[in-house]
Amino acid sequence: MTADRPDHHMDPDQRRASQLYAGPRPIRTREDPSPLDRLTAGEFARLFAAKAVELVRDRLAAAGKGKPRRKSPPPSAAPPPTPFRQPRRRSRGLSSFKLPSFSLPPISLPPISLPPLSLPPISLPRISLPKPKQPARRSGGSQTPSPQLSAQPAGRPGRAPQQPRKNGGGWMRRLVQWGLVAAIWCGIGLGAVLAWFALDLPDISKVAQFERRASITVLAADGSEFARFGDLHGTTLSVRDLPPHLVGAVLAIEDRRFYSHFGIDPLGLARAVYVNWRSGRAVQGGSTITQQLAKNLFLTPEKSLKRKIQEAMLALWLESRFTKDQILTAYLNRVYLGAGTFGVDAAARTYFGKPATEVDVRESAVLAGLLKAPSRYAPSSNPDESAERARVVMAAMLDAGYLTQPQYEAARAAKPSPKRKPGGDGRYFADWVTDLVPGFAGPDHGDVIVRTTLDLKMQRAAEQRLEALLAGPGAAANVRQGALVAMSPDGAVRALVGGRDYDGSEFNRATQALRQPGSAFKPFVYLAALESGWTPDSMIDDAPVQLANWSPGNYDGKYRGSITLASALAHSSNTATARLIDRVGTDRVRRIASNLGISSPLTRDLSLGLGTSEVTPLELVRAYAGIANRGVPVWAYAITEIKSRDGVVLYRRQGGGGSPVVDPAHAVQLSHMMTGVLDYGTGRSAKLNRPAAAKSGTTQDYHDAWFVGFTADLVAGVWLGNDNNEAMKKVTGGTLPAKLWREFMLDAHAGKPARPLPGLDGAPAWTPPPGSVVPAILPPGAGPQGGVPVASADARPGGIGSLIEKIAGGSGTAPRVQYDYSNSGVR
Repeated sequence: MTADRPDHHMDPDQRRASQLYAGPRPIRTREDPSPLDRLTAGEFARLFAAKAVELVRDRLAAAGKGKPRRKSPPPSAAPPPTPFRQPRRRSRGLSSFKLPSFSLPPISLPPISLPPLSLPPISLPRISLPKPKQPARRSGGSQTPSPQLSAQPAGRPGRAPQQPRKNGGGWMRRLVQWGLVAAIWCGIGLGAVLAWFALDLPDISKVAQFERRASITVLAADGSEFARFGDLHGTTLSVRDLPPHLVGAVLAIEDRRFYSHFGIDPLGLARAVYVNWRSGRAVQGGSTITQQLAKNLFLTPEKSLKRKIQEAMLALWLESRFTKDQILTAYLNRVYLGAGTFGVDAAARTYFGKPATEVDVRESAVLAGLLKAPSRYAPSSNPDESAERARVVMAAMLDAGYLTQPQYEAARAAKPSPKRKPGGDGRYFADWVTDLVPGFAGPDHGDVIVRTTLDLKMQRAAEQRLEALLAGPGAAANVRQGALVAMSPDGAVRALVGGRDYDGSEFNRATQALRQPGSAFKPFVYLAALESGWTPDSMIDDAPVQLANWSPGNYDGKYRGSITLASALAHSSNTATARLIDRVGTDRVRRIASNLGISSPLTRDLSLGLGTSEVTPLELVRAYAGIANRGVPVWAYAITEIKSRDGVVLYRRQGGGGSPVVDPAHAVQLSHMMTGVLDYGTGRSAKLNRPAAAKSGTTQDYHDAWFVGFTADLVAGVWLGNDNNEAMKKVTGGTLPAKLWREFMLDAHAGKPARPLPGLDGAPAWTPPPGSVVPAILPPGAGPQGGVPVASADARPGGIGSLIEKIAGGSGTAPRVQYDYSNSGVR
């Protein structure tokens, strides 16, 4: 066979006949450049772009969105003949030359050990370059021609035809690679989002410093609880201490998969999203008990996506640090259950009067039902809705397996627990007591129990009588508000009503409303006259009078001429009282009234005698108590003892008693003069079945009406009027106020024997010994009298300690009662 050499000239036919059958092939010599020699940077970019286009086209074709691939010819078919073409050489600018071959001596380098360097795996897409066609070899060569460049004709024996290469595995690998890349970037993005929301997370190390309001439990004189303020925490109880049906009720209605999830319940969250989407509003929540605890301990009740993400992050932290039982224990002792109670034990004691360890199945369902809406489902305020919610909880317990069918039927048939009203009676009184507690126990007191002087029987009678009068004859006479204060002669407040409806207006008219007392102030003028040498039988003119520019007249327009001081007081003569204060002087009247307990500013003009200076009902009754106490002033008090939560006595009132500020004989004479008001004067409609003394009062244009009086056992005062100072329909102190006073006094004295007034029982009036010190009357807010602190109110360490161990601890400042003036209109 003739060698194929470029220097051997043959015609094309001879050349084809002299070659092995491999089709027309180009001839390459050593001087011919290889495909890699021609692969410049531009060529590489072009090939890479072409390959990328091919990959995209193949992917679209595989997805059915591109053009179908062309069918490749069967492997047995011979390739079509291609015309012989000499490869074109690229001009290099220099003539080709041949370097002589030579060999370099081996060079051995010493081994160098480098520290291991670990780099993260980087996955890049494979780039396949097209293989260049190899030129034909000489017929005498021993290398087998490549199957990609040559093929045998059909039927020719030789190597078996190769199957076309399948690229399915490559695409799968690429899909996995791109999926991993996407997952990495998603993880980076998620980490960035979580880092952003974690920037303003609360300091978990300071969670033990959470603050709560100190609770104030108010007891009546007989020891019964009737009011409570602040945040009340019961005894800390673990899950093992609580009844199983109580724990089951909470889990059944709040988080059935609590012991199986990791702090976040994906199934519960998906269910809540689906239910809310179907209903078009938020009817279910997807938060777990761990998430709710995280919100209660660390976050605010704000409803936002940011708060939910932070809640989930803190829930995962809680799950990683505490056991399930610890988390559930913290939740059951920290969750708010209405009426100022935190934790199941405090709620059980408030609503059922028993600890949480003693509640039955129905009561457990009621407590668990409070978790959704404490105010709405509280049994004290909404017993019907509470009972319905309890039935829903019991059905959930049955469905979750916490109750058997017989237990479920028995719980449904059980009678509802008795209703306990946390607020009780005497809410105005309780507000007043709450303001007084810091003055006795200190501003930083912890949880305290306060025993008061309140008589619940009198309190209920006062509230019921006032409401009945305002709803009946008061409505017809345009009387919309009233107040009543009752105390014993030593100053112990037994009943106090600050308004018609506490829920409608929390403004305490008994202790805060400044109103003109009218003629109810006249006893202090007559007491000053007795001190000046006048007697009850001294005569004074009841006739028109002109005092400078002031000319007062009598209410009924009648004048009785010359009458005694006792008669002038009983008939409430304005002209006689004006003449009397003009003679004794306003300074003496002001001094006596202030010493007996009137702490409000008093005017210096003569109109003071007719009650133009404003006072509160409490201080006016207190001053009358000084008269009933034979001239010894009293301090109106409501607290007898204060104890801490642990039983430590912080304050206990000790026996009071002081010296009279007026001659006791004069006080007794004034009391005797005031009995005529009930016997034949303006207060005849208020006459009782026992000795009593009183005085009525009416201001100009019927803006205020008063009636204040006392017996040997009780001092009481009534005020009627309107908050906006609107005039009543000719209501005087001797009409509706006298009627209310009489009805209340009869209720308060029911079953008590009649006793004569002090000093009128034949006993001689007591006179202070020479050199006795007269106690000064303290101004408002100067502090209490008659008691000493027994123990200091040490502030309790606030917070929850290590989150679980001290979760029921903490102390705070006393709750401040905020009064609603929106409906009061007090001037």
